Amino acid sequence: MNPKTKITVIAVLVLLLLATSAVYVQAFYRQKPVYGVETDKKIVALTFDISWGYETAPAVLEILKANQVQCTFFLSGPWATQYPEVVKRIKADGHEIASHGHRHLNLTNFSKSEIKEEIMKAHQAIQAVTGEPPRLIRAPNGDYNDNVMEAIHECHYQAIHWGTDSLDWMNPGVSIIIERINKRIHPGDIILMHASDTCKQTAQALPAIINNIRSQGYEIVTVSELLQEAAAD
Repeated sequence: MNPKTKITVIAVLVLLLLATSAVYVQAFYRQKPVYGVETDKKIVALTFDISWGYETAPAVLEILKANQVQCTFFLSGPWATQYPEVVKRIKADGHEIASHGHRHLNLTNFSKSEIKEEIMKAHQAIQAVTGEPPRLIRAPNGDYNDNVMEAIHECHYQAIHWGTDSLDWMNPGVSIIIERINKRIHPGDIILMHASDTCKQTAQALPAIINNIRSQGYEIVTVSELLQEAAAD
């Protein structure tokens, strides 16, 4: 290899090393929401997002009540305002109420000030119905970046994602929803489901999901209870 070629090869390798290092640093320092918790205890949090409709949520609540399960519901602000009686029932049944933001839009498309405005509009709407300020939030569509995470923290919220996606929002079939959760749950898991009317198969799948989770020896808790258990370990 002649000297000129050697210098070129070295330069390329150096650039690749720098680029790789930059990507590593960016990935390492990127702020992330909670996908689940590290624990040896067989506990999982079952969560439901709601942004649209009136029929699915009451059906889901009936099943949860019959099975004595408390979950975490992430509610959009406009939905909470439109259906306050359902929100109050969620609270009365002992479930945890969290925020799913205001408009169901990807927050990464907004400036930090706009993101904070979206968060606080939902905050005020939910608090007006429940009388209590929510402190957990799941970004619409699970969409986040550092800017979104900073805005969430500056609004004094904790960002929650999920570890297992049921895919109920796709209406893939009741058996597929059941089997996805049955195969993927693990200690400290956060399970994503939906109680919006666009999700036609959630209520049908839910009894078997609860039964399967319990038959594997898991306890179903709220997200806040999950976080508290992790902090106590």
